[in-house]
Order: sequence, then structure tokens, then C-alpha cells
Amino acid sequence: VQLVESGGGSVQAEGSLRLSCVASGMTFSTYDMAWFRQAPGKEYEFVAAARSPGKDYESVAAARTNSGEIYYADSAKGRFTISRDNAKNTVYLQMTSLKPEDTANYYCAADPWIGSWFAERVEYDYWGRGTQVTVSS
Repeated sequence: VQLVESGGGSVQAEGSLRLSCVASGMTFSTYDMAWFRQAPGKEYEFVAAARSPGKDYESVAAARTNSGEIYYADSAKGRFTISRDNAKNTVYLQMTSLKPEDTANYYCAADPWIGSWFAERVEYDYWGRGTQVTVSS
């Protein structure tokens, strides 16, 4: 399994970025996907997760969104949007209204089944190398 992130960069506060994570070596549509971040000197922080559409019991919603249930950290709610394109083996993180405190290295993570602990780093078996996001005030 390989995860490759892209889309990071330097932006001013209130700007936007879209991160992408392309997966290979796995059946992407069956994996739960997530974004974490790590700021200098800090622990990894959960940002958002999107279950595979096969794990969403409401099939109509899953078909429309191309994703199973979605979760966000409080810090991401209302500003970030996670989405997945199962045909392209890609998960995205659209970030708007960025703040200096969003500065971090952003990592893509994947696992066949994350259960209830979707915000726990240890639940994910596969990780990308990260993409740096820097937000200036």
C-alpha cells in the first residue's frame, strides 16, 4: 500500500488549499481514509475521516457522496471538507478559512476497518509521508 499526498503550500490566513492523497496497492473503495496533522513540537492530531461507502448502511447517501460516514475534528468542522473519489483512488481535504494554527504537516492514513476509534492514530495501518501546510497571518 502506498499513499502519496500533495497540494500543500504556503497561504495567508483566510486562504484555501485542497490536499489530495492518491492510494495504490489496495482496493481503495473498501478502505477507511483519514487526514491527520502534526505541528512542530506537537502530537499527531486527527482532522477528518471518511469511511468506505460499503460501510454506510444508508446506501442512497453513500451512492450520492461516494463515501461512507464522515467525521471531523472540532477544529475542522465548518472549514474543512473530506471527500473521496473511489474511481481515482483519491481522498481530498478541502480547507477554507485557514488559520495560522492550521500550520502543520498533513498526513493521509488508511485502514481496512477503523471501527469506532476513527480519531486514533494507532487505528490506521498505512500512512503517507505528508504534505506541509503553512498559514501566515
